[in-house]
Amino acid sequence: MNILVIGSGGREHSLSWKIAQSPLSDDLYVAPGNGGMGDIAICTDLDTSDHDGVVSFCRTKNIEFVVIGPEAPLVEGLSDCLTAENITTFGPSAAAAILEGSKGFTKDLCSKYNIPTAAYGRFSDAHAAKEFVATKGAPIVIKADGLAAGKGVIIAETLAEANTAIDDILGGQFGEAGAELVVEEFLIGEEASFFVLTDGVNILPFGTAQDHKRVGEGDTGPNTGGMGAYSPAPVMDAEMVERTINEIIKPTVTGMAAEGHPFKGVLFAGLMITEKGPELIEYNVRFGDPECQALMMRLESDIVPALMACAGDNLNKISVQWSDKAAMNVVMAANGYPGSYEKNTLIGNLEQAGSADNVVIFHAGTKKDGEDILATGGRVLNITSLADNVTQAKNDAYAALDKINWPDGFCRRDIGWRAVIREEND
Repeated sequence: MNILVIGSGGREHSLSWKIAQSPLSDDLYVAPGNGGMGDIAICTDLDTSDHDGVVSFCRTKNIEFVVIGPEAPLVEGLSDCLTAENITTFGPSAAAAILEGSKGFTKDLCSKYNIPTAAYGRFSDAHAAKEFVATKGAPIVIKADGLAAGKGVIIAETLAEANTAIDDILGGQFGEAGAELVVEEFLIGEEASFFVLTDGVNILPFGTAQDHKRVGEGDTGPNTGGMGAYSPAPVMDAEMVERTINEIIKPTVTGMAAEGHPFKGVLFAGLMITEKGPELIEYNVRFGDPECQALMMRLESDIVPALMACAGDNLNKISVQWSDKAAMNVVMAANGYPGSYEKNTLIGNLEQAGSADNVVIFHAGTKKDGEDILATGGRVLNITSLADNVTQAKNDAYAALDKINWPDGFCRRDIGWRAVIREEND
């Protein structure tokens, strides 16, 4: 069948890389794609915000299955439009995508269905938010309610920082995404990412990972979209996975169906593993980026039947196999990220850097200019490796990364540090 993948990031590159391996995949299109995806798919300059245009493209190219990668098209209802035209689509409806589109909605859902999460308040008035912060103290977490490209979460170490964040968000720093904000208690523990596929009723666990959100080594500096990840996450042992499914995932899937918004797609739970157990930080309604890249390296099964089953009601008939090895994804970003950065800088020696059998370089913010690869975004490359353990995967990823000639880029050198310490102590 012909398949269309929507998106241009490292997540979509890795999904397309895995889909291209499927015997079910004939012509694979990506819209818009990036500078590294042309070898495995046909990149097309399609305006994905023009839903009728996407439908027309699918008709013209005989597309039978569409995979929507990013959150924005989901929140905007692209899945609804395609489904209404009987085009099988991976990705939740707009009504279900509100789980990511509104942090306040998700917190209220947790409250209603007894899903463990941090105590919180919802505010559109700065004075009321600051009064709430004053009663709770610092550190405290301030979140823009809507989509903010992974940058709308501020961990305030002091009340002054919290008040500044409130003023910035409600003052328009994130546009409409900050018309309302959520203030929540600061949870202490270890973060983890947990993924499940669901058809609205059935649940298929789909891997664990650990992301590194802060821009600086030692988990310092501002939050980013993610500077690297590894899978599996050791903190998510069998007991913790079972508790997460029973205490968080199942009540969410049941609750969304009861609210009239059954969720079909991938449910990505950002967790804090506290002394009490797993607590939900937030939901995403798409695969994580950079977690997806690590997951795709470990997935041994054909991904297409699993993704397609989410659109129906037969996910209970699907099983998947995972490699026992560890995968590591290190992000190279443009100097200055997550602030301002220079665009269209030249990246060299990518072919040699990705020549090892256990290394794949997934592109994100790149474009092809003749034979050259230029950096066009903040997070630009994902150097991803698969090895017997996290320590070896880390060594292999950084060895490949160090062959890349891109003086305008940087990376964190400590991705996977928690897992490496665990392995050293075993």
